[in-house]
Amino acid sequence: MTDFRPTLPTGIDGRPQVRESAWRVFLVFLRLGLTSFGGPVAHLGYFHAEFVARRRWLDERGYADLVALCQFLPGPASSQVGMALGLSRCGYRGALAAWAGFTLPSAVALIVLARLLSAHPGALPAGALHGLKIAAVAVVAQAVWSMGRGLYTGGAWIVLMLAAAGTALLAPSAWMQPGIIAAAAVAGLLLFKRTAPREPAAWAIPVGRRAGGLWLALFFVLLAGLPLLAALLPGQAVAEASAFFRAGALVFGGGHVVLPLLQAAVVPPGWVDNDTFLAGYGAAQAMPGPLFAFAGFLGASMQTAPSGWAGGLLCLLAIFAPSFLLVAGALPFWNRLRGNARMRAALSGINAAVVGLLLAALYDPVWTRAIHAPVDIVLALAALAALAALALWKLPPWLVVVGCGAAGMVTG
Repeated sequence: MTDFRPTLPTGIDGRPQVRESAWRVFLVFLRLGLTSFGGPVAHLGYFHAEFVARRRWLDERGYADLVALCQFLPGPASSQVGMALGLSRCGYRGALAAWAGFTLPSAVALIVLARLLSAHPGALPAGALHGLKIAAVAVVAQAVWSMGRGLYTGGAWIVLMLAAAGTALLAPSAWMQPGIIAAAAVAGLLLFKRTAPREPAAWAIPVGRRAGGLWLALFFVLLAGLPLLAALLPGQAVAEASAFFRAGALVFGGGHVVLPLLQAAVVPPGWVDNDTFLAGYGAAQAMPGPLFAFAGFLGASMQTAPSGWAGGLLCLLAIFAPSFLLVAGALPFWNRLRGNARMRAALSGINAAVVGLLLAALYDPVWTRAIHAPVDIVLALAALAALAALALWKLPPWLVVVGCGAAGMVTG
């Protein structure tokens, strides 16, 4: 298999490839970035309607295989699917165009909000900020429930989840989170049955193994090297890049799981205060596109340079860089990897740990910083019920976020 070239003979499902311009790919994903509310599961539904049913960029099996790969890898699954689709249409420029179109609408809006709050701290009333934090309680609670219900495999899974949550609460730090995930992978190998799926259909992958190996090597070099570089160099920019790259590289299970990693990375060092962090996280729920765009808000809110637009762009690129490296690197090896029973057992352990980490984050800092009175509990429960109703009626969740902000102004 030859190395990847921008002009491709076949697509990711082996069918004849029609070359697209990067500009066209950008416009297609820009429309999705402006309208795709509802989180990663909803995003994958939008992508299916656009690229399988409407544009026929790939068939059902090819799309299912691609989604399986991106759910297996750490990082935001919907963004990774978009990058892979762009990569398959017009090479590396297409991957960049797909990412930019899908991510920039929400990222720009969040950076503007961060600059507004920094320049005019009173621009958003205290009651509205408190309402946004209560909205975050409902959103994270819903994520814990839906992820736990979907990933549950038995009593051992529950024990591992609770152990991860307890460890995270007792020893909160940025470095403890990756350790919990690594320990859970080992526990998964020991606790869960190693059953391989049915023999997967072969892919015509448009990325050579040599190129894939180089991208994966670069991923591990940056994952190990950026913390060392941050320790050697006093600059804040390297420290921010290291923290956000690590967060993007170690998130399994969806965008909400990045919450504890980012909170541990930016709040204890004093880069962003906890109230701003939670208010921004609540506001991010009202945005279309990937939740990882929240990194732009945090980068723009930094209390030391780089901040503002420069900080927002730096943190945004750092948190999404692992996704590109992993997608481009794993595609050539996915046929063998997805049929490996040991890898699937380890992933079961990782899934239990990430739900545990999210459960710990639901208590601290989300609950402890937002719930101060009985009326806050009532509002959080109402928001949780509203989220469930909106999902049933297929309405955007930003309605709940806006409602919580307004209710916070009234009750606060």
